[in-house]
Amino acid sequence: MKLNTALRLGRVSNLPTVWTNVLAGITLAGGAASSSLMTSVMIFMTLFYLGGMYLNDAFDAGIDAAERPERPIPSGAVSATTVFALGYIMLGLGIVGLIYVGVGIPKGVGLLPVYAGVALAACIIFYNWNHKNNPLSPLVMGACRMLVYIAAGLVVVQNPPIGLYIGAAVLLCYLIGLTFAAKQENLNRITNLWPLVFLGVPFIYVVSALQIDQTTAILLAVFLAWVLFALSYLVFPSRINVPRAVVSLLAGICLLDAVLIAASGATQLAWIAFLGFPLTLALQRWVPGT
Repeated sequence: MKLNTALRLGRVSNLPTVWTNVLAGITLAGGAASSSLMTSVMIFMTLFYLGGMYLNDAFDAGIDAAERPERPIPSGAVSATTVFALGYIMLGLGIVGLIYVGVGIPKGVGLLPVYAGVALAACIIFYNWNHKNNPLSPLVMGACRMLVYIAAGLVVVQNPPIGLYIGAAVLLCYLIGLTFAAKQENLNRITNLWPLVFLGVPFIYVVSALQIDQTTAILLAVFLAWVLFALSYLVFPSRINVPRAVVSLLAGICLLDAVLIAASGATQLAWIAFLGFPLTLALQRWVPGT
């Protein structure tokens, strides 16, 4: 398999959104993590993400043959069997990594992150197996990202505060709105706009429930402007471009993470998470993010 094919299968342009999810999960958990531990968790969550993307193409190979013949499997660049095998291997390696940081290192917190990783792998497999005709598939996809927050948080603390779970639920809502739009991208039109209301939940939560300092306010304003920009590709007839809206909302995950991190008081880490936003946009020009 050629490198370009491997990168396309993994939608690697969206990886910064996974890394900022890890930063947010650890921050919201309130635990201390060394740079080496953070990096390790990012690598393990990268494996979960790539495994999920590979399985997405493998399970969708038949549909893609009709709707997206340019995708790697229907175009003959790689076999479905190979992609299935690589996808499952990467999920397995992600779980092994969480076992290592949970029980294999000094001061590991135990098996809780492993349980979260197993749940994440199961959620990923279920979504890819049953997302096409499942009206609840946006909820399942959102749950996958929610579990990234939770698994990352459980790596550093055994009993994380409620803020971690609320933050994960906020991310879940954003992903529900995003995934609903993504399900329409082949049609290049949105058949029903009401699920996009879920994209507003992060703003309601931050304004109503969190302390907003200058950094949080700036990041929240950027996030709002970006989401409105993305939505313009869904609601204005002259600008309808669902794939463009989807990749824009995907990049916005980094902004959501940065806002939640900033509201937790970790200003420096929030700006690091913010850098994931332009990085995602730049990578999307190189490897398609849809």
